[in-house]
Amino acid sequence: MSSDNQITDMHLDVLKEIGNIGAAHAATSLSQLLDRKIEMLVPNVRLVSFDEMFELAGGPEKIVAGIFLRIEGDLSGSMFFVLPIESANEFIQRMIGDPSFDFGANPIPEMGVSAMQELGNILSGSYLSSLSDFTKLNIYPTVPSLSVDMVGAIVSFGLIEVSHYSDEVIVIDTRINEDNEDGSSSVDGHFFLLPDPPSYITIFRSLGVM
Repeated sequence: MSSDNQITDMHLDVLKEIGNIGAAHAATSLSQLLDRKIEMLVPNVRLVSFDEMFELAGGPEKIVAGIFLRIEGDLSGSMFFVLPIESANEFIQRMIGDPSFDFGANPIPEMGVSAMQELGNILSGSYLSSLSDFTKLNIYPTVPSLSVDMVGAIVSFGLIEVSHYSDEVIVIDTRINEDNEDGSSSVDGHFFLLPDPPSYITIFRSLGVM
């Protein structure tokens, strides 16, 4: 990463705190939507290389359900939320009450697509709202799009602009814990946050941790 955009442990700690506040808001929204207890937390925020990012998601050829959106407003960048296809199937099956739902179907049932996009809306919206509250910046997401494909295919096009300035990505680990009739279950996913290069400075200047 260029010297202009050096991210320190202090920066990552701030982003983790923001992430946990956003996760709490998202858990409240999901609990109301699903009418059952949902807990979310951000166990870790880290800066990784592109190769490490792919490995975190199971390797570049791992099939995942990925939500992509652009960040606009006072900041700009790209954000991905990636779930292993097995975890995405299980969560959406419970979300829509259809145990036969499968992202491997062709075509993918529209109800499941809408549910996954709504999940992406809730998670990204909560995180960006928390970031906006902390920074006092106007930040908003575009409408999320869903892709079911290999990690490499989903994420690579989001790296094109960033790769001119950096070879690292901010990874926000996300854990969704759910209580249901069969006990409790958890789903682990990852947010990949790729601010456009000028936005790094904007974020941390607004947070007072330049």
